[in-house]
Amino acid sequence: MNHFVRSTTTQQLHLFVTAVACSLLLAVPGCGIPKLCHPEPVRQLPETFNGEVSGENSSQMGIDEFFEDPTLTGLIDEGLAGSLQLKILGQEIEIANNEILRRRGAYLPFVTIGGRAGLDKPSFFTPGGASEEQLLAANGRGFPSPLPDFMVATNLSWQIDIWRQLRNARDAATLRYLGTCDGRNYVVTRLVAEIAENYYALMALDRRLETLDRTIALQEQSLVMAQAQKEGVRGTELGVQRFRAEVRKNQSQKLITKQDIIEVENRINFLVGRFPQPVERNSAAFFELSLRPLSLGVPSDLLQNRPDIRQAERELSAAGLDIAVAKANFYPKLNISAGVGYDAFNPRYLVVSPESLVYSVAGDLVAPLINKTNIQADYKNANARQLQAVYDYQRTVLNAFTEVINRISKVQNYTNSIELKKQQLESLEASVTVATALFNATRVEYIDVLFAQRDLQEARMVLIETKKEQLGAIVNTYQALGGGLIQFSYPIAGPPGSEPALPSPSDPADDTAIPVPPTPAKPDENQ
Repeated sequence: MNHFVRSTTTQQLHLFVTAVACSLLLAVPGCGIPKLCHPEPVRQLPETFNGEVSGENSSQMGIDEFFEDPTLTGLIDEGLAGSLQLKILGQEIEIANNEILRRRGAYLPFVTIGGRAGLDKPSFFTPGGASEEQLLAANGRGFPSPLPDFMVATNLSWQIDIWRQLRNARDAATLRYLGTCDGRNYVVTRLVAEIAENYYALMALDRRLETLDRTIALQEQSLVMAQAQKEGVRGTELGVQRFRAEVRKNQSQKLITKQDIIEVENRINFLVGRFPQPVERNSAAFFELSLRPLSLGVPSDLLQNRPDIRQAERELSAAGLDIAVAKANFYPKLNISAGVGYDAFNPRYLVVSPESLVYSVAGDLVAPLINKTNIQADYKNANARQLQAVYDYQRTVLNAFTEVINRISKVQNYTNSIELKKQQLESLEASVTVATALFNATRVEYIDVLFAQRDLQEARMVLIETKKEQLGAIVNTYQALGGGLIQFSYPIAGPPGSEPALPSPSDPADDTAIPVPPTPAKPDENQ
């Protein structure tokens, strides 16, 4: 009876010691977790674009609907298919997708299978070698010397994801994959805008070349008149040389403009991924071009429509999960290892069961206790990277809002400027006509005609440049609102339905975690 009481007391003591040890494993690591740093207060996104809002948003318009130019949209389609930059980014997406596969496999059991063959000759002057002389195998015979060893076995190792460390790492990889997709989508919108901008610049150069031809023809006529006046003793050689110099200047400028046309054409060819060749366009309708009126929507639409903002948001969410991953390093890890196989000194005994059967099972529960500087540094670095992601998100939103304000203002101002430039051009055309007639009647000097022609040429060039800037501003505003995005499908690695549910990066057990700024609506992952 006393023996039974002593046995029961011993078991209770063992259970108590085990409970205390487990409690220490769970509680002691948490004492060394540093406090998280917080970002500065976030400035609220304005509710209007400097007082302008609308119910519709031009970013929802497709490329064909917005540009209404089959030649331009054909170039854009060719660029989306052949752009080498997009192909490079496509491989970045593939790399990010493979990272999900790697992280997904980390929290699953690792199972290996293999065989082993070896030969062992112990010294007879050692305990192991001396004892083998006295041992008999299952067949009643002694072990051979040297001793062969043959094994076929399967081994398993598995880290039990108690604290969601491995699954958080997987979810962070998924968010970064989706962020990489958004990054490619942002490049798509920039590619669309850049092709359109260069297309309109090419049309402007054509009109510039046409203006130079008209100016040269006009100045050559003035040169003929100056020569006639000189021969009739009504003019001097000075007027002839000034007009001739002006003709040569514009002929030289014409060659430079032709070179500019070649470079812009090849810039477009590079963007669409093809070798240099002429670019088709209809420059005759340059001044009549009128793109769709812009609708700004509301500023909060940017959070959903701008791919670069969505990419920054996903990176911020992933950085929050990285903190949870780093925090789990302070807590115990449970590792399970097991193996089963056959082991024998002779291959003919290898499959004799159960005599040749070997197996093992072990579990390890380990936690950091002393010198946790390394994991504390990793945890602080994760916090610092999260703060970087917070500030990068704020900077991206601020940049997007500023781009819209700048570009819509540019559209309005350049549109108004074009109307004034047209009126100026009408007056200068009339002044050139009057000056030419007066010069022909020798009532004004050649210098008056020369200045009038220069002013007319300059006004035409400025009008062309202003129109080009206006069209570029409209295109860039469309892009700044999030327009120009082509629908793409980016499947996440794994079988259908295997996509993990992405939790909030904020740890609910830690009130110091930094929340992710919410978006007005969940963006479509397939965009």
